[in-house]
Amino acid sequence: MVSAGAGGWSPGAELASAAAGVPAVSGMSTAGAGVPSVATVLAFAAGALGAVGAALVIRPRRVASRDSPRRRPRALRGARLLRAFAAAGARLPPGPAAAPADLAARIAAAGHPAGLGPRELMAAKVAAGLAAGVAGTMLGTSTPGRLGPLVVVAAPLAGFLAPDLWLARLAADRARRVRRELPMLLDLLRVTVEAGTSLPEALRQVGERADGPLAAEWQAVGRQVALGVPLATALPGMVESVPLPEVRALVAALDRARRHGAPLAETLAAQARDSRFALARRVREDAARAGPKMQLVVALLLVPSVLLLVAAALASALLGRDGEVVPV
Repeated sequence: MVSAGAGGWSPGAELASAAAGVPAVSGMSTAGAGVPSVATVLAFAAGALGAVGAALVIRPRRVASRDSPRRRPRALRGARLLRAFAAAGARLPPGPAAAPADLAARIAAAGHPAGLGPRELMAAKVAAGLAAGVAGTMLGTSTPGRLGPLVVVAAPLAGFLAPDLWLARLAADRARRVRRELPMLLDLLRVTVEAGTSLPEALRQVGERADGPLAAEWQAVGRQVALGVPLATALPGMVESVPLPEVRALVAALDRARRHGAPLAETLAAQARDSRFALARRVREDAARAGPKMQLVVALLLVPSVLLLVAAALASALLGRDGEVVPV
């Protein structure tokens, strides 16, 4: 029998290990046992980063189609799902958790989606957190490596915060639509006032003829005044529903014109001009921020995802299926 020195290869040692049922590794150590999950974790991280980066890069803005028929079913499905979670959360034994102080204002800024209040939204958050926790537990048991406990812990937190993210997105979309509609609606309001119509009636008429969140708020103000609510009380309510600087400036200008007897047509014309300037400035600022945001997404998400994918391929090539190092 031919043998080699310590650490060398010998046919006798190979035959003895084969007879004992233990696989032999030529010239390498088996200390890497149990490491095949490294390639899986790296591939999973690469896919997650790549998906997030691609979604941020290729996400269409769809500014001109916020009210398109294809977008409305999505909002309806989200509202129905949130309403279902709210109904399920209301049946929980302890009852819904206490709502934050600013939750009512955030719901109003989003346009009161699904007709839910702070109490119903907190019930939906609790139910969504429990559902995500159950799904995360089931998924975490099949997730390799140390990623399983992370999924179990992060899933209920993500489910609890998901309604808040949905609410913030609705509020941002609504604010963009209001800023885009404001100049045109102010021109229509000015023409209606110049025709001899009172301000509350002009707000109601323009709100009925136009479409959008701001038109709906104007229509609500006109109806409140028709029911006997003073205009000085109805106008500040519009600021609570649409908390934007442009709307605050409009309400303040209308209140000054009402108190001092200034011509409404000139006030509305000045507000329309200022809103157009503000909209153009905001568009330029968004365009200027788009380039650095794109570079940041590429540098922090897409490039690391490619590097992690290469590392996963190298790890799967250098490590055997049983966690053993493949001899070169």
